[in-house]
Amino acid sequence: MSIRSNAVLAVAAIAASVAVLTFAAPPPGGDVPASAAQQAPEFQNIDKWLNSEPLKLQELRGKVVLVDFWTYTCINCLNHLPYVKDWNAKYKDKGLVVVGVHTPEFAYEKSTKNVQDAIKRLQIQHAVAQDNSYGTWKAFNNQYWPAVYLIDKQGKIVYSHFGEGSYGTTEKKIQALLAEPSPSPSPATSAAAAAAAPAAAGE
Repeated sequence: MSIRSNAVLAVAAIAASVAVLTFAAPPPGGDVPASAAQQAPEFQNIDKWLNSEPLKLQELRGKVVLVDFWTYTCINCLNHLPYVKDWNAKYKDKGLVVVGVHTPEFAYEKSTKNVQDAIKRLQIQHAVAQDNSYGTWKAFNNQYWPAVYLIDKQGKIVYSHFGEGSYGTTEKKIQALLAEPSPSPSPATSAAAAAAAPAAAGE
């Protein structure tokens, strides 16, 4: 094989490796345009809820929901976690609901006891959903640890961030979403509330 052929192959190999690295890099995330915002999928195939009763996004309308995909052995997740905990502490009484979706990378991370021990060690107060079968991960079409999705009061995904960083931007988005008006109740909800009122009055 000629020297030129070797050089061509070397260049091709370098180009291929650069392409792989480029493909593997997390997307930028950020704000989702209103015209492109979609309803967030429900939490799916959760093995166990920790620090909380089972949650449904449909029942959290009117709240701002932060979904954080993480796993307890991921160093990037551990670096990112203090910010998530801080947002929970600062904004949980102002309408923010934080849900850490623990999606394991390794088999031993599927152990509920191991996750419970990590929650205790890391002093996590917010809800944690064990997503051992990747049901919720797939529903969100997620690919990264850590990954944050912000869901507005209408139940739509309006912001995302992948990997570490952008903490100031994410917090400002949380604040902006909390300041938005709550959605008006649907006709069905209003009718149900009206029907329940006489029964409650007669108790």
